[in-house]
Amino acid sequence: MRWLPVAYVAAVLILEPLTPVDWPVSFLLVALPLVTAFAYGPLVVAGATALAVVLEGVLAGTPCCAGRPVGYLWDRHYVADYVCTVLVGGLGTILAAHRIHRERTLADVRFVAEIAQRVLLRPLPQRIGDLRLESFYLSAAAEARIGGDLYEAVPTAFGVRLLIGDVRGKGLQAVETAAALLGAFREAAHDEPDLAALARRMEQSVSRRARHIRGSETGERFITAVFAEIPAGGRVVRVVNCGHPPPLVIRPDEVRELDSGRSGPPLNLGMLLTEPHHIDSYPFRPGEQLLLYTDGVTETRDATGAFYPLARRLRSWGPLEPGELLARLHRDLLEYSGDRLQDDTAALAACLLDGGPRTVDDSTASQPDHRSPKGSPARPR
Repeated sequence: MRWLPVAYVAAVLILEPLTPVDWPVSFLLVALPLVTAFAYGPLVVAGATALAVVLEGVLAGTPCCAGRPVGYLWDRHYVADYVCTVLVGGLGTILAAHRIHRERTLADVRFVAEIAQRVLLRPLPQRIGDLRLESFYLSAAAEARIGGDLYEAVPTAFGVRLLIGDVRGKGLQAVETAAALLGAFREAAHDEPDLAALARRMEQSVSRRARHIRGSETGERFITAVFAEIPAGGRVVRVVNCGHPPPLVIRPDEVRELDSGRSGPPLNLGMLLTEPHHIDSYPFRPGEQLLLYTDGVTETRDATGAFYPLARRLRSWGPLEPGELLARLHRDLLEYSGDRLQDDTAALAACLLDGGPRTVDDSTASQPDHRSPKGSPARPR
């Protein structure tokens, strides 16, 4: 855009000698101030206005340059052209000043949004104990920085606890709801010894929050979420799913979906739950990765409307480090959708490093653990 005024003037100067006398192309210079206002400030626009008037006078008053037998410097049509250029230049100056003000305001808003995102979705540590963590957040709108997708990892006495979720809806209320859930999770993760009890406490927190939200969607505001727990030194991952896409375990020889078929309802829809949340346990060995993601990943569509085949893509890539995995996923989603994402997307990858003795029997962890909270095994402290 900064070269557009120069190109515009060059085009007028090239066309002017080539056109008949009845086609004064120099009149096109009236638009030069507005063209300049797209990329420059008021002072440059004022200078471009003066330049346009001078060029119009030169082209009108120089017969050899304009291809005319006599000059038309003070012809009434050209005088009207000078006046119009000055008026358009004044409007262009005002437009440039307004544009700069709006750009500065937008820059301030984006800066505040980036700060809010760092508070809401603070950067995760790359390593917690024996876990290596990576995450990314991809907004469906290029102007947006934050939305209703969320993730968190909290080291506790019971192991590293992970959360990923997706708030129904958009806008400020979705962001506020996500912030409330993250704040409650960061606090309760240290207090609740049982993962199902933690999910119940999040259900209460979200329900309490929903009752205080104004608007017609109060009863419809819910959050799909997955709670995961990887105990210190253990080779198992425990999962409580609340209506969210199931996590994936990525092994060198397979990509497995951790879905027991007994997912609970989303948070704030606890009235639909007829029995306590179920804790499902799965083997999780060193070198394997746990991938948590929001439905923005699997609901990404290509030009034909086909959904993104996440598991098949992961199998075709082979073993990757967590950072490489999410970077590859990030690029692939953009390419698959043609840079036209329909929903916000978040993902969290956790890789178990070989840093401790085996404390949980993999044979017992290979089957989902459907016991209620009262029958759940004690968690290591």
